[in-house]
Order: sequence, then structure tokens, then C-alpha cells
Amino acid sequence: MTHEEMDLNSPDKRRTFWIVLVLNALLAVGFLFTGVIADSNALLANGLDNTSDAAVYALSLLALTRSRTWKRGAAKVSGTMLLIFAGLVVIDAVRRYSTGSEPIGWTMIVMAIIAAAINLSSLYLLKRIEHNDVNLRAAITFSFNDFVANGGIIIAGALIYLTDSNLPDLIVGAAVAGIAAYGGIDILKDAHMDKHDEDGTTHKSGS
Repeated sequence: MTHEEMDLNSPDKRRTFWIVLVLNALLAVGFLFTGVIADSNALLANGLDNTSDAAVYALSLLALTRSRTWKRGAAKVSGTMLLIFAGLVVIDAVRRYSTGSEPIGWTMIVMAIIAAAINLSSLYLLKRIEHNDVNLRAAITFSFNDFVANGGIIIAGALIYLTDSNLPDLIVGAAVAGIAAYGGIDILKDAHMDKHDEDGTTHKSGS
């Protein structure tokens, strides 16, 4: 299937979102499970992130045949979810810094490598869709941020294995939260600008 053959509301696009939704749901389960087993803030952070991603893809599926206004609303929910997730991860990182934790580096590395391969596959599938909208751009933002976060976990896992310190785990967990917060803000801005584009108006500071 080529770019040109994929239409905005085609079965191909719906199938792509369903595949990415299932992949993110599986990743969320994997991250949350290994996060508990490995006592890792970074893995739990990615688990919460993928949980929110799966919810976003579900919203995107509902938005495919909806109006542009509905799609903007779904994107705003997506952005808000990311900001909430970021706050929860930071709170957990502070708790672990205060009470202590013993993350398992090699478990983090293995899980992150698996997740990176899955996120690359998701990006490939999403990039094949030519006629994008605010919801599709949000989905691509999520998958790219996840891939970057996976690289951070691999580095953190190696440092934990070498230093026997929990700081790399907490730093990466906080960084994942920062990436999520940035992505959430970017999605909210995109939804706002999409409104101006539809109305044919110009964005003004404070509007």
C-alpha cells in the first residue's frame, strides 16, 4: 500500500491505529510489570506513558470520522493526559529519592530494547499515512517521544549496572516526565493553532 492509496478515513488508517493501539497497550503492561519487578521509576514512567498513549489512540480511532472540532477536542484530552502523567511520575521520583530504591539495570535494558523496536514499528506505520490531521500528529509525537525515552532507559540501565546507584533511574524517569510534558504542551498548541487555521484567523499572544 503506497502513500497515495491511503485516504484520511480509509480502512488502512483505522487498521494502522488499531495496530498501534494494541502495541501500546502491550507495552504498557510490559513496562508496568517490569517496573514493579525491577523497582524502576523509569520503567513505571514509560508504562504510564504508554497507557496514556493507548487511550490517545483509542480517541484517535473515534476521531477518524468525526468533525475537525471533535478531533481538536480529542487532541486536547491527549495533551492534558500527558501533563497529568508527567506530574505523577515526578511525584514518584521524589518519593523514591527520599525513601530509596534498588532498580535492576539489566531488566531495564532488555525491556527498553524491546520497546524501542516496537515504537520504531509504530512510527513507520503512522508515517505511511499521508493525509495527517491534529490527531495523527499527536500520535506521531507520542511514538517519537517514546522511542527517545527508550534510549534513555538503556543508558540508565547500563549506568545502574556499573554504579549500583538509583540516580540514573530517577533522572531518566524525570526526563521521561519532561518529554511527556513538552509533548502535551506541543499537542495543546497544535490544537489551538488548528482552530485558527480552520477559522482563517491569526494567532495572537494570549488568545
